[in-house]
Amino acid sequence: MSSAPVETVLVAGATGGTGRAVMRLAQSRVDTLRVLTRSSDAAADLRAAGADEVIVADLLNPEGLSAAVEGVDAVLSAVGTAPTAIPSGPPFVDGAGNRALVAAAADAGVDAFVMESAVGVGPEPSSPLATAFDAFIGPLQEAKAAAEAAIRDAPLRHTILRPGVLTNGSRTDLVTVADPGAKLWGVISRADVARLMLAAPTTPAAHNRTFEVVSKPRFPARNVSIDWTLP
Repeated sequence: MSSAPVETVLVAGATGGTGRAVMRLAQSRVDTLRVLTRSSDAAADLRAAGADEVIVADLLNPEGLSAAVEGVDAVLSAVGTAPTAIPSGPPFVDGAGNRALVAAAADAGVDAFVMESAVGVGPEPSSPLATAFDAFIGPLQEAKAAAEAAIRDAPLRHTILRPGVLTNGSRTDLVTVADPGAKLWGVISRADVARLMLAAPTTPAAHNRTFEVVSKPRFPARNVSIDWTLP
């Protein structure tokens, strides 16, 4: 399976930790780095951080999404909802927002879609950490599961990453990437997740697949050997 060139990338969730890490890595590797934010106040800061283009639109009010995805080769979605927002109830950007972005990307003929999900999403056997995720942020896990299903049903080449506990640590490139049901548990830096997200569209072995990912502890016996290739 071959990879199409990735020249224009849209990062959704660019104001978050993983999104910023994706931006830092992508700005020297793609021709056009476009980012999506719902806050016009964040636009200047995002440009200063390396964005070539900033689109202001709300994934939960998605009329403006067609402009965001026009001419894009790959969408990298690192959007997420803070657990403190769960009591206010759905819709959550993890679910409805990602689904709206998937629909817009499919309509625009985008080639690839990459989503940052979480361990414990989906019906596969899970680790105690994933079970804890389900217990404490169950509504967000359910929203992510609905978004994952929409991605798999869409005419898009996709990769879904289910990281463990996210940290602000340095990029290590030492990660365990496993198929769903591997029962991974542990932590992973947002920088390591960002590398996998940016590499996924240009890594044929990652196409149309879902992975659990952690960096500490490592699980070599469960690891899927993939040559992750950045643009």
